[in-house]
Amino acid sequence: MSSEFPKTSPAMPLRAAWGGDGRLKKLFANAGILLGGKGLNAVFSLGAMAVAARALGTEAFGTLILIHTFTQAMGEIAKFQSWQAVLRYGTPALMEGRTGDFQRLLRFTVALDGLSAVVGMLLSMALGWVIAPHLGWSADLMPAVLLYATSMLFMVTATPTGVLRLVDRFDLLSVQGSLGNVVRLLAGGLVWLAGGGMAWFLAAWYLGTAVAGLYLILTGRRELKNRGLLEGFRWRGGGWTAGFPGIWAFVWSTNLNTTLELAFTHVSTLIVGWLLGPAEAALFRVARQIGEALAKPAKLLVPAIYPELAKLCAGGEHHVMRSLVQRSALMAAGGASLSLALAWLGGEWLLGLVLGPDFVAAYPVMLWLVASAVVSIAAFPLEPVLISGGEAGAALRARLWSSAFYLPVLLLAVQQDGLIGAGWARLFATVVTFIAFLVPVMRWFRARTA
Repeated sequence: MSSEFPKTSPAMPLRAAWGGDGRLKKLFANAGILLGGKGLNAVFSLGAMAVAARALGTEAFGTLILIHTFTQAMGEIAKFQSWQAVLRYGTPALMEGRTGDFQRLLRFTVALDGLSAVVGMLLSMALGWVIAPHLGWSADLMPAVLLYATSMLFMVTATPTGVLRLVDRFDLLSVQGSLGNVVRLLAGGLVWLAGGGMAWFLAAWYLGTAVAGLYLILTGRRELKNRGLLEGFRWRGGGWTAGFPGIWAFVWSTNLNTTLELAFTHVSTLIVGWLLGPAEAALFRVARQIGEALAKPAKLLVPAIYPELAKLCAGGEHHVMRSLVQRSALMAAGGASLSLALAWLGGEWLLGLVLGPDFVAAYPVMLWLVASAVVSIAAFPLEPVLISGGEAGAALRARLWSSAFYLPVLLLAVQQDGLIGAGWARLFATVVTFIAFLVPVMRWFRARTA
């Protein structure tokens, strides 16, 4: 896929290349590219989970899920969303031909990635010992848990993700999105055939993370090199954030925003495992996986819309920006509404076919999770508007409100109603999140289009 950034003259102004009325078409084209890869990724992910579930059983599979989820959660807490900084500050730098500033931005974001990966790994190792008894991890399992924490070094790859989105290489991101689960499926299949246990499945899933992370790093570097954006690049040099006003506040806000968003993903799985045990955590994780897979087509618009909004905001085209947001949200909501029907009609059958009869019990909570996904998909452009418009603080406040509502409701609902309570708690919190983001977005547009 060709990029709008020229290979031979990176300093050339790029505003003209982003004009015209084809932004919505381009948005859905990029999302379509991601959909091709994510559709396969959903199949490979379910396949990898099915192999592990059938080989290990519900209880042991739940333990595998909790270890993997815990490591992912620690990585998300530690890492900065530097890919958003690459888009937010890198877009105007390249539009104005400031290649040197762009290289300084890369030095800054790569340093953030490296530091957060190491900090997250150490945090995961230390905290693992504390929570192990509550999640059912035995002392014999702890060496494998600690070793698995080092996979975080391959999870924190935000800068190459931002680079590939910036240069419209969504095809490469599509490949990378499936690569890890392909490796987990194939390696897990070999472990199953060989009769391997938990430690070997952890090794197979670790390998998938490592391969996907290395692929992303190498392709990101190659795309920069092909466009001449690494010419004269030096790791040493002062003033990495000079020329990027507010970047520290921006990266801290996006980091905290993503950390709060964990309440809706990894933390909810850990809470279910903590209160109900590994088997229930396995059912919840499977329900969430299938719900997200059914809703994935519309959610793929989120990474696809970020570059377009960044370009429009940098060009001051706020009316066009608002129109793009409204039309894409309506189209996404229409497509997402089909997900709930698919889950209702075929979800129970799919659970039994892919994962076995023990996992059909995940069907009721899956319907609640898909319903919440439909609401979140309708709101997909709201947070990107705030981030692209330099209002990361407003996005953080919206996330604070939604997380403040969700976690207490989740704890109470799971304690009172078990697994199904986790489903309706998610739907309630998703509606709160929608409102929390909609209000500042409407205010932001009124201030710029009045």
